Amino acid sequence: MFEQTFRNIDDILHKDAGCGSELDYVEQTSWVLFLKYLDDLEKDKQTAAELSGKSYNKIIDDEFQWTQWAAPKLENANGKTNIDHNALTGDDLADFVNIKLFPYLKKFKVNADNANSIEYKIGEIFNELKNRIQSGYNLREVVNLIDELRFRTHDEKHEMSHLYEGKIKNMGNAGRNGGEYYTPRPLIKTIVKVVSPKIGNTIYDGAVGSAGFLVEAFEYLRASKKHSTKDSKTLQNNTFYGKEKKSLAYIIGIMNMILHGVEAPNIIHTNTLAENLSDIQEKDRYNIILANPPFGGKERVEVQQNFPIRTGETAFLFLQHFIKILKAGGKAGIVIKNTFLSNTDNASVALRKELLSSCNLHTVLDLPGGTFTGAGVKTVVLFFEKGKATNETWFYQLNLDRNLGKTNPLNEQDLAEFVELQKTQAESGNSWVVKISDINQTTFDLSAKNPNTPEESLLRSPEEILTEMAELDKESGLLMENLKLKVENKGSCEK
Repeated sequence: MFEQTFRNIDDILHKDAGCGSELDYVEQTSWVLFLKYLDDLEKDKQTAAELSGKSYNKIIDDEFQWTQWAAPKLENANGKTNIDHNALTGDDLADFVNIKLFPYLKKFKVNADNANSIEYKIGEIFNELKNRIQSGYNLREVVNLIDELRFRTHDEKHEMSHLYEGKIKNMGNAGRNGGEYYTPRPLIKTIVKVVSPKIGNTIYDGAVGSAGFLVEAFEYLRASKKHSTKDSKTLQNNTFYGKEKKSLAYIIGIMNMILHGVEAPNIIHTNTLAENLSDIQEKDRYNIILANPPFGGKERVEVQQNFPIRTGETAFLFLQHFIKILKAGGKAGIVIKNTFLSNTDNASVALRKELLSSCNLHTVLDLPGGTFTGAGVKTVVLFFEKGKATNETWFYQLNLDRNLGKTNPLNEQDLAEFVELQKTQAESGNSWVVKISDINQTTFDLSAKNPNTPEESLLRSPEEILTEMAELDKESGLLMENLKLKVENKGSCEK
């Protein structure tokens, strides 16, 4: 039901002049879906209050209730209810949403008692979003379709959240930097299993994107044992924390967590890297860090000055941030480009030395090309604990008998051997141990060179070489485009 509804909505939005890509489809579906979900959530809360003999104060005023503007119902002769044919549509609906509904919902941020409330999150969401569906008739069709969805049972919520994740994945494949929002879920689940958070831990992602890591950690902890009321409150309020710089990713992340069952996510809209590392105190630190910081980005000089190891590479700045903000004894699972292990520039060498001296880098998972669909880069996952230096690191190289891609993505079974061997850090054809005392003490090169692989097979495949060439061509094209713009701007100023 959910899947077909999402398809039908995409077909409608595709025809609307205000929605030009999968990113717009996800954004616009999200706010309508969120308001319907909120209506069902209020019904559940009201029922629970009545059963316990308490009164319930609705979050949304009557005029703006879903059942008033979106889906007013009339009972027909057969006793069934249908949307009133006099319900707002066309320009009337568009004007109500743009002139009344959105301004009303934006005020929630100012009027909320505290930032850790669903009221505050509603205000944040609608301060960041705007209705892009230009046709009120298209909007009416979307609203009617979403009104048919139900989020009352656990199975309904699970199915809906699973398919919403699928929409985020499609958004990640749609370009316009959408890939930054999506990390393959089998990989996230595997990272969470290895890090193995416990209830009572604080879990943080400073590059939260669509909140995939926090969502999977929530699902992992929710399934870990039967929870007391105290446990449930801890999971809701004092476990998951995140920061996100980009507006759309921030909104998608909040809504993704709410739709998965975390009512007031502790996600802040901010540039994580704008925080000076020297300002981080013990009270700011977390037990667990799970993240896939954006790689390939470049930060301005004034941002770089917040870090002792200065570099323009965004992922390297994030790694410094994560090391600093992790509690002593805390655990981390971080995705990063595999070139971090071997780059010879001063920043890379200094950062490897810092990681190895302040943390126990106990595991490195070397992933094959194609793990991140369309990204064209190879990555590794660093697993480390803060508080003591690294003596030895266990490497696992994921070798598959197929090429990964959009139609043949990574799955959990691919990673099953890694999860099993990692428990004892056993050596095998795909895994080996490196003693840190044996590596070059000047460069701290940690290149993932499998000693069990014949020398000739260490050569890169033609596909890998072509992928790297394509990436270099893309970077060169961007540099040329920026140079062209600078020249044009300079010419305009001179005129």
